[in-house]
Amino acid sequence: MIVTAHNPACSAVGHGATTLQTHPDCMRTIVSMTSTPSPLTDLEYHAKAGAVLASIEARVDCWLQDDVIDIDAQRIGGMLELAFPNGSKIVVNMQPPLHEMWLAARAAGYHFRYVDGRWLDTKDGSEFFATLSRAATEQGERPLQFE
Repeated sequence: MIVTAHNPACSAVGHGATTLQTHPDCMRTIVSMTSTPSPLTDLEYHAKAGAVLASIEARVDCWLQDDVIDIDAQRIGGMLELAFPNGSKIVVNMQPPLHEMWLAARAAGYHFRYVDGRWLDTKDGSEFFATLSRAATEQGERPLQFE
């Protein structure tokens, strides 16, 4: 889907709402992924999404054993909550009806869909584990890499 919207940074004088469509300096284009159904069956989705949660839990357990960081991981069904020593949290949860994985962090919330063997953000196409690593690094106040 391609959406054209007013650019709030435009400082051109006299560009009211009636002339926005004809003045290119006042326009920006926003491109996002379309809402296409996941190519996964429900069974495949649950297996792949469950594997993501399991790999996060395994990484957090390794960090605890290696005395890297003490992140409290609590899993309830398709939701995994990561509580950091500074009190902040990251929540990763499965969204079965949409065949998506959602990630809520202090910085923002993200929705990921399985595309070509990877979980990709539905807005900007960034990869799930890269986004999770950035959020965990910020909230854990040290470099943390999920894979």
